[in-house]
Parts: sequence; structure tokens; C-alpha cells
Amino acid sequence: MSEKRAPGFLPLAIVFALFVLFMYGPMLVIFILSFQGPEGGLTFPLRGLSLHWFYKLAEGLGVVDIGAALRRSLGLGLAVMACTVVFSVLAGLAFRKKLAGGNALFFIVIASLIMPSIIVSLGIGLEFRLLDGGIKWALEFLGMQDTLDGYGTALGLFTSALGAHLTWTLPFGLLIMFAIFNRFNPAYEEAARDLGATPWQSFRHVVLPLIAPSVVGIGMFGFTLSWDEIARTSQAIGDVNTLPLELQGLTTTVTTPSIYAVGTVTTVVSFLVMGITLLLVKFLGHKQKGRS
Repeated sequence: MSEKRAPGFLPLAIVFALFVLFMYGPMLVIFILSFQGPEGGLTFPLRGLSLHWFYKLAEGLGVVDIGAALRRSLGLGLAVMACTVVFSVLAGLAFRKKLAGGNALFFIVIASLIMPSIIVSLGIGLEFRLLDGGIKWALEFLGMQDTLDGYGTALGLFTSALGAHLTWTLPFGLLIMFAIFNRFNPAYEEAARDLGATPWQSFRHVVLPLIAPSVVGIGMFGFTLSWDEIARTSQAIGDVNTLPLELQGLTTTVTTPSIYAVGTVTTVVSFLVMGITLLLVKFLGHKQKGRS
């Protein structure tokens, strides 16, 4: 016999359905409007169905090179993902032992989460401009005039922008690693040591395979946080733009469904990254079960 539902089930189900609609309704609307015909506009009703605006997107939106911005965002996201994984794992391993000043270091790392993003971006931009001034002074002092004439700025995609994004992704990665190692049984490492494994062999063959699914999750988290970041990038990237910054500018100049086509493409990329990550986590989980 089926269990009788509580009286509050229907109202709560309605609230949940409205919440899901509120969360994903805008995304669904953008998907639909991006597939309009050539006569389509920015609002309903839908005028035809075609890939017209995706072709227009491939041709370019005025002076904005969407393809180049997409490649820059992908490159930066992958760099942030790699750095987040490496630094988070190393920090998680380090914090397993009692560190002198460990509490202060932890709070310094976490503090970037409560700082306003735009202030962090301004601070990093100012820091690199001061660095530019120091480098130019040093080059002038050393008489390296040709190098000084060719020097531009230290602000860039994989310098200041990378650092700005890491102030956002590393605290999350570190917190996740804390949760992972709090549940980790050190008996596996002790058994490996008893069998003659070196610390590196113990980490490579015992620790890393056990935490691999979570590490992959940290990588996905780092990429997705970097992929749509605007505030921390705006003042710290120099003379180029990532895709979110280009989209922010296009919202005031593009008045065709091409802007919706861009949103659809970027969302599909995000879903692909999440799908690949989930498949990789599932594969690692099956591989781990097979070993056990």
C-alpha cells in the first residue's frame, strides 16, 4: 500500500516547482529565443525556427571577436582549474599536520571570500601597475632602453587575471580538501608505509586514487567559477577581455537574438564541462571499486 502523503505535500510541491521555474526559466527562455528565424526579436512571440543567429554569431558581432574571447576564457578557465587543483591538494596535505601559524594562514586565505569582488580586482590591478612602475624604473636604471621601449604591462590574462580568479577559487578548493581529508582514513597510508612505500609512492598509489573523484570535482568547480567571473576580472585583465566581459558590453549594443546565441553557446560549454567531469568521476569510482 502506498503511504498517504502529508497535508503539506501539495503546497510544498508547488513552492518547489515555482523555485525551479524561477531558477531555470530564464535559461530556457534564452535557449528558445536563440533559435529564432531571421525576423526574430528579443522578446516573444517566437518568429520561426532556424540557426540563423548562430551563423551570425560565427560571422562576428561588430568589432567584437567572440571566438577570440571564447578562447581566452577557455584558456584562463583551464589554467585556473589546474592551479586550483594543485594548490588545493598541496594545501590540504600540508594542513593535515599542525602548522605554525596555520590558523592565521587559513583565515588569510578565506578572507578573500568576504571581500567585495570589485575591491579585490581594483587592488590586484593597482598592485600590477605598481609592479609595472618598478620594472620600468629598473630597466631605465640598468640602461636597457630597447627593452623599456618594448615593455607594455604586467597586467594580462595569465598574470593578474589568473591571480584574481585564484583569490575566488582557491578558498573553495581548500575548504573542499579539508572536508575530504577529515573523512580520510590514515590507516591506508600507514599500511603502505609498513609495506615499504616511500611518501611519494604512498601518495601516488594510495592517497591520490582514493581522493581522485573529489579532486576532479574541485577542478570542475574551479573552471566554472572562472568561466563566468566578471567583477574580479574587470580591473585586473589589462587590454583584453574574457567572454563574460564581452557579453556584459554587448548587452547594451546588440539588439538581436545573437546575444541569446552567445548565451546558449556558453551554457552548452558549461554543461559539457560538467558532463565530462561527472563521467570522469564515475569512471574513477568504478576503477576504485575494481581495485578494492
